[in-house]
Amino acid sequence: MQLYVVRHGETDANAEGRYQGSLDIDLNERGVLQARELRARLPSQIDAVVVSPLRRAQQTAAIVFADDGLELHTLDAFRERSVGVFEGLTQAEAAQRYPELWAQNITRQWELAPTDGESVSQFVERIRKGLNELLVNHGQQVVVLVAHGVVAKAIRALVRDDFSDFFDWQLRNGEVLMLKIATGLV
Repeated sequence: MQLYVVRHGETDANAEGRYQGSLDIDLNERGVLQARELRARLPSQIDAVVVSPLRRAQQTAAIVFADDGLELHTLDAFRERSVGVFEGLTQAEAAQRYPELWAQNITRQWELAPTDGESVSQFVERIRKGLNELLVNHGQQVVVLVAHGVVAKAIRALVRDDFSDFFDWQLRNGEVLMLKIATGLV
């Protein structure tokens, strides 16, 4: 499968450096412009478009594929990681409001999660299942997935079988990651 992972356009929360996670936030003006520019960076022949259920990804996909007539398939497996009580906060606000959780570097703990959030291991397992579903349904096809930054991190690490730069590597808003995935790799 040829997979193009697209990170949604910018939101106000992105611009302000806030954790979004599972919050359902609209694109801002810059995000709409980024989405309009994305189509030129994707292949002309696309077999399937899969989208996170969160509004920022749905809006991005709707803009990118407005003139293509492609059906957008929503798949919950590719929603962003929930960081629980940190959602909507900047790092400084999270550290101030939840100093004990912050001191544990809780968003980077594989088996632990912020209160009401999702651990990295739970999140990666969800992404793994979603990738396997894509491989079963679209094994030899060209697929565009419109999703989120941490989703892109997890997909890249799973496909490469290398998590060494998981917390450092970043796909920016409105950018595209292209990966070739062999059937049964994930």
